[in-house]
Amino acid sequence: MNRVVITGQGTINALGKNVAETLDAMSNGVCGIGPLEFDNVDRLNIKIGGQIKGYTAQDHFTRSEIALYDPFTQFAVIAAQEAIAQSGLGFSDALAENTGVVLGTAGGGLQTQDQNFRSVYEDGKNRVHPFVVPRLMNNAAASHISMIHGLRGPSFTVASACASSNHAMGQAYHMIRSGMAQIMVTGGSESMLCFGGIKAWEALRVMSPDGCRPFCATRNGMVQGEGAAVFVFEDYQHAKARGADILAEVIGFAMTSDASDIVMPSQTGAARAIRLALKDAGVNAGDVGYINAHGTATTANDKTECAAIRDVLGGAADAVMISSTKAMHGHLMGGTGAVELLAVIAAVKDAMIAPTVNHTRPDPACDLDVVPNTARHSQVKVAISNAFAFGGLNAVLVLKSP
Repeated sequence: MNRVVITGQGTINALGKNVAETLDAMSNGVCGIGPLEFDNVDRLNIKIGGQIKGYTAQDHFTRSEIALYDPFTQFAVIAAQEAIAQSGLGFSDALAENTGVVLGTAGGGLQTQDQNFRSVYEDGKNRVHPFVVPRLMNNAAASHISMIHGLRGPSFTVASACASSNHAMGQAYHMIRSGMAQIMVTGGSESMLCFGGIKAWEALRVMSPDGCRPFCATRNGMVQGEGAAVFVFEDYQHAKARGADILAEVIGFAMTSDASDIVMPSQTGAARAIRLALKDAGVNAGDVGYINAHGTATTANDKTECAAIRDVLGGAADAVMISSTKAMHGHLMGGTGAVELLAVIAAVKDAMIAPTVNHTRPDPACDLDVVPNTARHSQVKVAISNAFAFGGLNAVLVLKSP
């Protein structure tokens, strides 16, 4: 089996418009969550989110591109450009045929749907733009990235709610490991911060009106975010031969299904995913130094995840640093695992452990080292990224230092 390494990363999210800005914000415990700014926000009960402030599509794209790109596609394209540029890759015909794109998203072009439903039902218009379908389809971002860069390998989109990005990156890992592709551009993107996107989630009563506080005794729900993160996964021998700068190595991945409840998480399902990922990676519980938790700041998720970690790691759990960066950038739904992988790479590459901000009071049900409020400098060889989605779909990645 081929080894798989990461040679490029790119992002745009509430913490920064590139990787450097994002990691600087994480290392300083900056919270990117604030008041939402869009039409009809006054009609919402939830008025906060991890919104990308100061973003203007015209700064990045032509009029014709904007006509085709929903914001979730725009974010993915921007992140992919940064990742590919960092990788230093040029895609000749042969390499282009062995390079694909697999991205995760939950809502796809939801902003396009929201705008056009409003146009038809509220404004009474009888026509919509001819590009509505190409804008809203979930595979739009993957397709545009493949076209922009001429990538003709396997390209598709994964939609598994909040685990979408981890599922996508796991598939990219498997394809390179098996030899199906040499390089995969992978990650996730989401842009659900609009009236319809927030209003639908309000109905579930899992949203916080005042902030995201994972693992904190005062937590009262999740906060949505938006943005994208994209990575270049590459066959190790190919990367080594061209002298690429390797950021991290992907060494394990596992997926499980709770098969129990559409919204309530299962400790058993989460624990099994972590355990199988470690087995796939060939590492022991004591090898793990950092876990980027799913950590949504909902009561059920946080305590279930902590119990699952203890179940798998046993006594080693007390020595592992665990944080949820959602407290800083918000929950990007299908794109969240990708943005969180930036923190996992920073842990194994730069010894930067991103904190869990907004933590004011420990919860006895979450009695692990959650790296409260302040980032740490600590050498980590192996790190885990957890993603546990509605529908009971779990996806866990394992990385190690380059």
